[in-house]
Amino acid sequence: MSLWPVYTGGSEPHDGIAKLPAPPPWRDFDGGPELDTPAVDDDTSAASPDRRHRARTYRATDRAVQLVNAALYLRRPLLVTGPPGSGKSSLAYAVARELRLGPVLRWNITSRTTLRDGLYQYDPLSRLYAAGRAAAHEPSADDGLQDHLRLGPLGTALLPYRRPRALLIDEIDKSDLDLPNDLLNILEEGEYEIPELVRAARHTPAAEVMTAGTDDRVAILRGRVRCRAFPFVVLTSNGEREFPPAFLRRCVRLELHQPRDAHLEAIVRAHLGEPDAYARELITRFLSRGTGGELATDQLLNAIYLTGAAGVDAASRDDLAEQLMPYLSRTQDDDEF
Repeated sequence: MSLWPVYTGGSEPHDGIAKLPAPPPWRDFDGGPELDTPAVDDDTSAASPDRRHRARTYRATDRAVQLVNAALYLRRPLLVTGPPGSGKSSLAYAVARELRLGPVLRWNITSRTTLRDGLYQYDPLSRLYAAGRAAAHEPSADDGLQDHLRLGPLGTALLPYRRPRALLIDEIDKSDLDLPNDLLNILEEGEYEIPELVRAARHTPAAEVMTAGTDDRVAILRGRVRCRAFPFVVLTSNGEREFPPAFLRRCVRLELHQPRDAHLEAIVRAHLGEPDAYARELITRFLSRGTGGELATDQLLNAIYLTGAAGVDAASRDDLAEQLMPYLSRTQDDDEF
């Protein structure tokens, strides 16, 4: 079977996700009641101007396009590794924009992050306070458990949407050692429970709870959530740790490298237009310095943008560019710019 490219990489938004074939039988989910993906225009896959710009200008490699489509076809998470600045998180926004998957749900991972942080947040203290106000017959009475619970990014992504949502789990390698294993069952089964709502289901079988990033509410029946269209999940890693084999086998794995030659020039062109003679010189210098240490494409873009600004004289351009492109880490002594 040839993979029809649902995601093409860099094209304008389209409805190709509607042509995605049926999932493998072992990845077929039947959650309900079915929900519509939030309506968006072409530029609201991200809230910040930076992310919107990166989604529009992202230039994927052929390998990235192939493995994104593999993850979409197989309904598997995409584990993206690579150095800082190689475009790992931007890939999620670019795919969400092209395939109109709605705003990206972003879950930033730290060493203190737990699985529950991604699924939902419950504030028992605010509920206790509200119950006290209700007992005092104040106007702002407690309307129940559901008013003090909000779904997290992972919990929202696994709602039974008709079309998949895009979920970015950023810097999974910074997590506690147990988090990847804790994610295994959730990502394999595509479902989870909210114990507080399960316990309350006898009296409140349907709870209207808020979702991540908005004040919209969705109905959760008897405290259980099961996805319908498995979300497009991107897990990013800077390669700072290894993951257990059980976790890795459930992911499609993509390794990104710093762009080179024509690919790097295409990225510059997408962000800043056709490079002039000095910009091309900076691109050449940037590539030649890549063997001396770690650099990020952002540094090159900043240098080209600022050295081309009005008021920057030719004599100071090289010094300014050098200050904007220091090594992030060194592999050998190299003091030459």
